[in-house]
Amino acid sequence: MPFLKSLFPITTTAQRLAGLLLMLGMLGLSVPLSAQDTPADAPAAEASPTDPAVDPAIDPALDIDPFAEPFAEPADTAAAQAPEAETVEIENPYGLKAMWEHGDFVSKGTLFILIIMSAATWYILVVKLIEQQKLLGEAKAADRKFWTSADVRSGMDTLKKGGPFWYIVDRGVSADSHHEGTLVEQIDRSSWITMSVNRAVDAINSKLTGGLAILATVGSTAPFVGLFGTVWGIYHALTAIGISGQASIDKVAGPVGEALIMTAIGLAVAVPAVLGYNWLVRRNKGAMDRVKAFAADLHSVLLSGTRVGDKKA
Repeated sequence: MPFLKSLFPITTTAQRLAGLLLMLGMLGLSVPLSAQDTPADAPAAEASPTDPAVDPAIDPALDIDPFAEPFAEPADTAAAQAPEAETVEIENPYGLKAMWEHGDFVSKGTLFILIIMSAATWYILVVKLIEQQKLLGEAKAADRKFWTSADVRSGMDTLKKGGPFWYIVDRGVSADSHHEGTLVEQIDRSSWITMSVNRAVDAINSKLTGGLAILATVGSTAPFVGLFGTVWGIYHALTAIGISGQASIDKVAGPVGEALIMTAIGLAVAVPAVLGYNWLVRRNKGAMDRVKAFAADLHSVLLSGTRVGDKKA
């Protein structure tokens, strides 16, 4: 140890080794030490940036400042990278709108006919329901007021003028008051009154059942009109397959969808027409029973010789 003694004029060997290690650390060198040579209270040697075992170029993760604040992305960058949660509505290429835009005059004409049928069905349903409701209301008023009157003419004034019950009474009174003329004189009074009242009832029945034939026609023909549109759509599908030479789904989806839409529309038009027809016929039967009962009672009153009234034409 003469060299160490010349550099470090220290008496003990431990002090000379400590001075040597300090000098080597300043020069950037590392000297492996055993556990026996290292003092117990000596601090652990820090890794040098030039040490190849912990080279920051090889392991960038080691070149991290533990006291630095965590890296935060700018708000604008984070918002730009976040996916936008937008709901994009995809238009159906095989719906009713596409059928109208791409359909020919036959498919459009068929659809137009079905629309007219549906509009006529709902119009007749609403109008007939209103007429039936009015007739039933007048029937209740006639039962409450007419038969409590002093004579037929005063009872006639209690009825709604122009209504079905007023019309029956007017025909009966006119037949009883004007049984005259060259041809009518050969018919007895009873038969003439009976025929006049029955004709008034038949006229009311004809007016009440008017329009029901349209419902029956729509209910029986609308499915076949829709079926015609179906056949036409299938024909277009087969034509598209023949032109393209391949039966791919994109070639047949449009025409087949058009065919199915026509079938659905035909059924949607026919079902309300059939149900509405049966419902109105049933209600008409109940209303006409009230009318026929009133006419029969009036006929009996007129033939019994009851005083009709002082107002005679």
